[in-house]
Amino acid sequence: MNRLLKNALLLRFSHPSSLRRTSKYASLLMISRALHLGIFEQPAENPFFQQPLKIWFLVGFLLTLILTPLQIQAQALTFPQTNVPVNDYAEVIPPEYEARMDKLARALWDKTETALVVATFRDVGGESPRIFANKLYEAWGIGKSGEDKGILLLVAVKERQVTFETGYGVEGILPDAKMGDILDQYVVPFLRRDEYGEGLLNGMAAVAQVVAQNAGVRLDLDRYAPRAAVQPKARRVVGLLPLLFFVLFIILGLVGRGRGLFPFFFFPWIFMGGGRGPGIGGGFGGGFGGFGGGMSGGGGASRGF
Repeated sequence: MNRLLKNALLLRFSHPSSLRRTSKYASLLMISRALHLGIFEQPAENPFFQQPLKIWFLVGFLLTLILTPLQIQAQALTFPQTNVPVNDYAEVIPPEYEARMDKLARALWDKTETALVVATFRDVGGESPRIFANKLYEAWGIGKSGEDKGILLLVAVKERQVTFETGYGVEGILPDAKMGDILDQYVVPFLRRDEYGEGLLNGMAAVAQVVAQNAGVRLDLDRYAPRAAVQPKARRVVGLLPLLFFVLFIILGLVGRGRGLFPFFFFPWIFMGGGRGPGIGGGFGGGFGGFGGGMSGGGGASRGF
């Protein structure tokens, strides 16, 4: 087991700047196999392996906590530079919609100092769209520093994902549930028909209504009024799969039937994160004051379409 574990760690960390997916997966499988040997094939002559099985479950859990951030951390990403609210790098927004979206974002900024920014990308280079959105938000510094009133609406066309990322300053009025509902009702149905202009303008208008109402200001939203395409539906419960795998592993292990399942315990973490982001050229335009070093609060919502 010790030799397997040593080789796996060397494979995983010897060249962190140029990791390949194959080496990452191979190293994790080697670690999984090493722990499998240590837990379920304990040499009777070695007292170290005669410890209670619960200790090894704890070891596996702690190793998982160490490996998880390594797998989901964003690799070096190169983002375009911008100073405009609408950034259609994927070229999917018709010009007339792009102009209306730009005017709406600037009007919202002028009256509430809340930055509403849209970005479309053909792909996110194998990265998770949610992580990509978070990193893009931080790279652009959406919103004023210290106030952090910003919203990023990101579309990854190849991945068929749309994501809201919110700053600290708007999380109170735009919680994750609200952002998810806006995507479900006003954005996703249009994106499924490749109507990116109407869907994204719809989402911007729905967010702008909430922000303007909270700020006690009036926006000329008649021309931007969001049109719901579907009725509200119950929120989906996501993010429980890794926890369910862990609980199942513990239960099966305690009843003595989980031996053959141990290597698969790491599979949910193997496929999280990964990949390099795209190297994308810069994009510049007329001045927009919504980029002032704002910080993301990590909130928002993401949907497939």
